[in-house]
Amino acid sequence: MSFLKKLFGGGGTGAGANDEAPIAAGKEVEHNGFMIRATPYQAEGQFQCCGVVIKEIGGVVKEHKFIRADRFTTVDDAADFALRKGRQLVEEQGERIFD
Repeated sequence: MSFLKKLFGGGGTGAGANDEAPIAAGKEVEHNGFMIRATPYQAEGQFQCCGVVIKEIGGVVKEHKFIRADRFTTVDDAADFALRKGRQLVEEQGERIFD
């Protein structure tokens, strides 16, 4: 049952809960006109790689969120890896990432 709650966003979010919550790593970089922001979160005692690729196209801000299976022992390692993966996405897909 707890798996379904996590999957569909249910469950408690109070202090001390084991819920996965975003961590404000505060790391972002500009790469080829795209902004890449690291948004790792804590999962099962480690930090999950997660990020957002952002670009304004024709006056509209587009975002592509990505999550990787990679987990790290520190939030800084997870954030650095997310930035590296974001750069890779931009290099490989460019603006097609928003399609």
